[in-house]
Amino acid sequence: MPMVFDRPETLLAHAKPHTGPPPLAAFSFFSTQTGAIAPLVRKLKRYGWRLVAGGPHASGDPTGTLDMGFDIVVRGEGEETLPELLAALTDGRDLATVAGISYRADDGTILHTGRRPPVDLDRYPPFAPAWNRFGPIEITRGCPFACRYCQTSYLFGSRVRHRSIDTIGVLAAEMAERGLTDIRVITPNALAYGSPDGTTVVLDAVEALLARLRAIVGRRGRIFFGSFPSEVRPDHLSDPAAKLLRRYVDNDNLVIGAQSGSDRMLERCGRGHTAADVVRAVTAARRAGFHPLVDFIFGLPGETPADRAATVAMMERLIDLGARVHAHTFMPLPQTPFASAPAGQVEPGLRRHAERLIARGALFGAWQRQEREAQRLSAARKKTGPRIW
Repeated sequence: MPMVFDRPETLLAHAKPHTGPPPLAAFSFFSTQTGAIAPLVRKLKRYGWRLVAGGPHASGDPTGTLDMGFDIVVRGEGEETLPELLAALTDGRDLATVAGISYRADDGTILHTGRRPPVDLDRYPPFAPAWNRFGPIEITRGCPFACRYCQTSYLFGSRVRHRSIDTIGVLAAEMAERGLTDIRVITPNALAYGSPDGTTVVLDAVEALLARLRAIVGRRGRIFFGSFPSEVRPDHLSDPAAKLLRRYVDNDNLVIGAQSGSDRMLERCGRGHTAADVVRAVTAARRAGFHPLVDFIFGLPGETPADRAATVAMMERLIDLGARVHAHTFMPLPQTPFASAPAGQVEPGLRRHAERLIARGALFGAWQRQEREAQRLSAARKKTGPRIW
């Protein structure tokens, strides 16, 4: 099947009515991108295109995604589902034989075919060398913590799966051969690599991975690990772990997920660590020479004035230790326990404090835009009702 990778805006500008078999367009998108995707979907549907959706939003709300105008949703992991789906469409086979999809039958009924078992990451590269498309290397999939605002555990499962060091090495070497010697990784928690359960730290495994990458890219290459998109959990970042990272990585910052300064809210969110763990992690990062970037989420469901005060106090304490705050606003994402919670709203006092921290250069992030986006997502949910498959 001929394939073209295109940007949505380019596809929107050049899409035309077709003759012959309907062209197929496949999209993968976040909940925050649904507003931008909708006009393109409407135009392509008018032209008779067949549309397939995947990714976190479509997997979390397949019914709503079909209502947007998509013909088929690929739920969860697509490495095996998408090729089988394309083969079925090409051969004219019954879609009911393809596990892991949702679609409308001829009578309008929505059908959800059975789930697939988790894939073996070593069997599927995280990028497409044949199409000269490269990106970060996904080293771990799945998360045991199941934070109530986050889709990761509900999308990929609570059992961690690691791509092997040998496979990662082959991928990194292929990039290096093409002159791509900046190596970044994707993982829910960088220090969980090699852990059998994702809750313990196996520093020998982390070091073996980093040593292999360094041997491949040499000193002229750069390794980014523990920075976006591979943050570290505060309860996993010890002095030995921070010193190990400092020996191998090129990023001068570490992204640490705090989310709240209130132990009550951390427990409510299912974070599995305490506020004191965050202080210890930031201290360890600073001792190793890193600049900590600490994530906080404003407007979490059930937050009280006392919780907000604890968060403000924590942010100030961490800033005094040498950290910067990376601020977010809570967004109700499909397929999560907080999916039906009200959109995050930044209380006026917290807003003023955040703006003062911005002026000091101590806080950054898209929290204001996310607050607006959260309201849009919440309004859309109220219009249609929660629809989590």
